[in-house]
Order: sequence, then C-alpha cells, then structure tokens
Amino acid sequence: MNTPKFDRSRNRFLGTWTRRQTLWMLTGAAAGVTLHGCQSTGTSTTASSTSSEATASSDVISASIGTTTWIGNTPLFIAKEKGFFRELGLDLDIRTFQSVAQAFPSFTAGQLDALTPVTSEVVLLAAQGVDFRVVMVEDVSSGGDVILARNSIQSIEDFRGKQIAVELGGVGHFFVLQVLAEAGLTAEDVELLNTPPDASAAAYQAGNVEIAYSYSPFSDKANEVQPDGRTIYSTKEMPTAIADFYSFRTDFIEANPQAVTAFVQGIARAIDFLETDRQEGLEIMANELGITPEELDEQLEGIQLPDLDTNVEMLANASSDLYMGNSFESMAQFMQDQEQIETIPDLSNVIDPQFITAAKEGA
Repeated sequence: MNTPKFDRSRNRFLGTWTRRQTLWMLTGAAAGVTLHGCQSTGTSTTASSTSSEATASSDVISASIGTTTWIGNTPLFIAKEKGFFRELGLDLDIRTFQSVAQAFPSFTAGQLDALTPVTSEVVLLAAQGVDFRVVMVEDVSSGGDVILARNSIQSIEDFRGKQIAVELGGVGHFFVLQVLAEAGLTAEDVELLNTPPDASAAAYQAGNVEIAYSYSPFSDKANEVQPDGRTIYSTKEMPTAIADFYSFRTDFIEANPQAVTAFVQGIARAIDFLETDRQEGLEIMANELGITPEELDEQLEGIQLPDLDTNVEMLANASSDLYMGNSFESMAQFMQDQEQIETIPDLSNVIDPQFITAAKEGA
C-alpha cells in the first residue's frame, strides 16, 4: 500500500451496509465461545461545562458527536469538562458507543452531527454516498491498538485455522485483515468471532479465546491479568494502520460553520491544556475511562495527538508525506481488493481543511 510514512494513524473497518446490519444482530458469541459485550450503546456524557454562564444561550449552537471509550478522546472530554466548547459558542453532546461502527446508523440518519471514524470508515461512508467531511485528525495510533495471542502462538502465520475475537465492522477488523495480509493469510484462513474490543479483551483475559484484537485500556488490563500470552502485534509495527478523525455531516457544516470552527478550536485548546495542566487533564479522562491518571498517562504513549501544525500538514498540504488524502486513496484500493467495497468512491472532497487552517491562523 502506498501510504504516508508517518508514525501516527488509526483505521476502523466496516463492511457493506447489509452485512454490517446483519452482524450487529449477533452478540459476542460464536463457535461455542461465550463472550459478553457492554450493557448499552449511545450513552450521553454527563461531563459538566465550567463556564456555561459565559455565553448567552441564544449565541450557543447545539451539536452531537458519536464516539467510543478510547484514550484518543482525551482532548474531546477535556474540552467538554473545562467548558472550552461552551466558551466558543458550542453546546456539544458527546454520545458514547461500543464502537464507531454502532454509531453509523444515527450519523447517516442525521441523529448525530459528528462522528470519530477511522480511515477505513471514512472510505466506506464515502462509498455509501454519505455526505460528510473530515475536519480534523483526532489521533494516530503508535502502539495503542494491539493483537493479543497465547504464548503457544509464535507468529502471525500460526493464526491459520485459529479463532480471532474482533468486532466485525469495528476498528480492529480492517487492522486484522492488514496484519493477516502481511503474513500471506486472508479472512478465509481464520475464524473471526464477532466481539467488541472490551469483550474481546475480557474473553482473552479469561482464557476463552487464543487471539484477540483490542486497544487501551482494555488490552492493558488483559495483558496484566493473563500470564499465558502477550501482545504479538501492534500499530508500532504498522504505524500507518489506524488514525481517528473528527468528521461532520456536510449539511451541519453548511448551516453552522461557526460551530465547526468552535469545535476545532476547542480541541486545540484541550491539547494545549493537556500539555500545560497535564495532571488535571489526565484526571478528567481517567474518570471517564475508570482508570487512574497514571495508567492513562502511560497508555497515551501508544498514540499521538496531532497539534494544529501537524493537522495542517495532514489535511491541507497535498504535497506533504503526511497528507491523509493519500491514505484514503490507498485504503480505498485495499478495501476494493479485499472485496469490501465494489467501487472506489470519489474521495476528492472528503477532506475540508478550512477549519483547521482558520484555527491555525487564529492561534
């Protein structure tokens, strides 16, 4: 694949609409293995806004974003908790799902204004004709996404004939396909058990499966508790595999450009806050994840949070090696080769850099 040489990225794979909807009817159980998922999806955050009185309600625009329990969302929750969005005129409702894949119906139906998809999901949305734009790079995984395997499994080649717990239609599906392809294997050579990342880590931790895809903080706990196994592969070995993005529906962007600007500026403020007031920033997100600030600090080493300068390179500079448009095109080609999409969609207008460049100029 001809992808940018950059040690940050995050992809989530999603199959065709019919296939995805069918898979969602399954719970986390397959081939006699009992796997338990989260209790609910679409949970709205209760994070407070410390300066809600700072902006008159008539000047505030409401918006909603669908996302997951993921360490890359640290700036998002900091910006909400510290009132950065509200100060800029945005009342943001954060709704948490087990996976971004599970938020797709709400996004395509207009019940969500924004989403945090990965590269493969961006391609699939475009392939399905959904009208949306990528406005900012959220994070790039450099070890935060992993494949766990028992010690008896010596290499990826040994995955042949084995069961792998991974959510079909979730972030790990496409990552697993890429890793298998590197070893000369395909999905036909293994048995994929449809399991969300938290449940897949729990099943591995309990000894119910030999191989599982997950990410921090779920994978960290599984590795700590389960002595018979380790991380056999991570995004450290495939640094252009997984990148998250902040994306908005085009109709929302056109109707509320100032709200999108406020969102980007709020995230930028939160990234700066994490640098200057790191302990408080860690405490905010650690509370959301149910871990300690020290654990979160360690896990954040597995990802990188692009600042405004890097975002401009990734979204606005087509001549840069970091330009994500190249990754989208390469991803689309790979997905077509894997028969996950029929035709390569027009991706020329998916990236909308105006908000990141405006935020940079106003910084």
